[in-house]
Parts: sequence; C-alpha cells; structure tokens
Amino acid sequence: AQAPASATVIAPPLPVDPIGEMIRKTEDAAEVAAQALETKVKATLYYAQIKGKKARDSLGCKLAPMRTVAVDPTVFPRHSVLFIKETVGMKMPDGTVHDGFWYASDVGRAIKGLRVDLFTGVTAQSMQAFRSLNLATISAVRVGAFEGCPSSKSPAPVNRQVAAN
Repeated sequence: AQAPASATVIAPPLPVDPIGEMIRKTEDAAEVAAQALETKVKATLYYAQIKGKKARDSLGCKLAPMRTVAVDPTVFPRHSVLFIKETVGMKMPDGTVHDGFWYASDVGRAIKGLRVDLFTGVTAQSMQAFRSLNLATISAVRVGAFEGCPSSKSPAPVNRQVAAN
C-alpha cells in the first residue's frame, strides 16, 4: 500500500550539538567579559624636557617614549600592561607602528580617577603623531603585568591572566 499523495513527510529533528553550543556560549561570554574590562579614560599627552639626565617615572625607571603611561594606581596598578586600541597603527619615533601596548609605570598629581597621561618623548614635537588623542576619551584594558623597568619595546610576553582578575 502506498501513502496518499497528500501525506506530509516529517523530517527528523537536527541532531543537537552540545559541545558546539557550549563553545559558542563560552565565546559569547568571553566577548562580554572583554568589553566589561575596558575602561574609558581621558587621555592627555606629556613630554619631559630634562637637560643632562634622563627623565624618570615613579618607579625610578627611565621613561620609555610612546610606551610609558601615567595612571591613577587606584584605577590601574603600577606595573600593569595596558592595551589602548586607539594607539594601534600610530607611527613610532623609529618609523614602526604602535601595537597599542603601554606600561603603567608613572603617576602624576593631576592623574586622578579615569585619566591617563601618555608619555611621547623629550620634546614638544614628539607629541605631534599622537595629537589627536590629547584630551580624547580612549579605551584602556589591563592585559598583563611587568616586572622591573619598562622598555621602549612592546611588552612580551603579556600575562593575559591578569585581565580576568
């Protein structure tokens, strides 16, 4: 016996992929957590014109142009590595482009709350490439920590576990 021509064939339900669903939910949660760790701060630029000796940060280390950032330690602890996405691609003094990583190794009397000072170099001219960031609101994310003194190079390797704390 054949089924009548008007009969509807019901397809079996698609198989459930619990592992794939769990991975998707984990990726969604990680994206939400990453956005929650982003802190909006007001940026100012600074340079240090000191004759005869090297400018030092609050740790006693030599300031690293385009890498040292002054912070309020109640917002970002000193020794933090910050990622500032607005600086990615900006031209560095040596001709390379900035990767967005900065060292929180300095503090300042005017740096209270959601403010940061980006150190650009030893002359007012050094601020030119980053001029668009002066007094702008930017995004800073704590992505790691460093020991000792910061360098003019990108931090490596970044301890990404700090971002989860």
